[in-house]
Amino acid sequence: MDIGVLTVPLGGEPIDDAAAYLADLGVDAVELGVGGWPGEDHVDRGALLDDGAAREELLALLDGRGLRISALATHNNPLHPDEERAATADRELREAIELADLLGVGTVTCFSGLPAGAPGDSTPNWVTAPWPTEHADALDYQWDEVAIPYWRDVAAHADQHGVDVAIEMHPNMLVYEPTGLVALREATSDRIGANFDPSHLYWQGIDATEAIRFLGERDAIHHVHAKDTEVYEVRSRVKGVLDTTGYAEEADRSWLFRSIGYGHGEGHWKDVVSTLRMVGYEGALSIEHEDSLTSSREGLEKAVDVLDRAVFETEPGDAYWAE
Repeated sequence: MDIGVLTVPLGGEPIDDAAAYLADLGVDAVELGVGGWPGEDHVDRGALLDDGAAREELLALLDGRGLRISALATHNNPLHPDEERAATADRELREAIELADLLGVGTVTCFSGLPAGAPGDSTPNWVTAPWPTEHADALDYQWDEVAIPYWRDVAAHADQHGVDVAIEMHPNMLVYEPTGLVALREATSDRIGANFDPSHLYWQGIDATEAIRFLGERDAIHHVHAKDTEVYEVRSRVKGVLDTTGYAEEADRSWLFRSIGYGHGEGHWKDVVSTLRMVGYEGALSIEHEDSLTSSREGLEKAVDVLDRAVFETEPGDAYWAE
């Protein structure tokens, strides 16, 4: 199992400097933003699609530092009711899949997107309850008329290129928890799976290791984000966890994204790693730094420190004691 990093927090520096820094930390893999909210500071998607020499240069640069690419990231909303915004997100995703194929990368990470609640609406609508009944009708429309047809088509495109699509389960997107992820996978293709990011599950009250088992039993984990969350009960006991307080107002929020080890202890992360191995996942744990209480570099370094003691570096041995 590799320790990886989503390089977005290091986007202000050249990729060769970022790669050197990460290699010195003992990182094994990088997840590179190629569009959408992650941006493309380190990768010009269009240029690389058209230039084989540039692709070889990128791969050689990373290989020279002992780094592989675990995934290309393009998180956006291809189901947006604004046709122009949806078209941009769709183009980014399809081109990311094509670029992944050209680079020999097996996975693209993304969001499921979120449609409007009905035809003609202009704003995405996150439905969280089946009543009043128009909300249940909106959910049926979002799934049956928008999401499933779209993702069937994307899955076919991904299959043509031999690439898996790893959807990050994220609130304010249509797929935000494991049963929804599996429902989309079963309605589309096995190319659709999870970019398993526990940070969004913790504050929803979802048990991360149970979620790993649920998805793993269905072979539905394509990639993993290593990112922590702390729920601050002094706030959540009063206002719950559906918190619209700004992320920069840390003391007033019910929960915050935290660096690995600052939301859940080292023992928990060892349990996460062990459970991932139990279900057959041996890919990257891609650290996503979004902890506003520390700097990007310090957060990454502390995360690597915890994960370095949690990951297994060897293959499982024989259970000789059971023979």
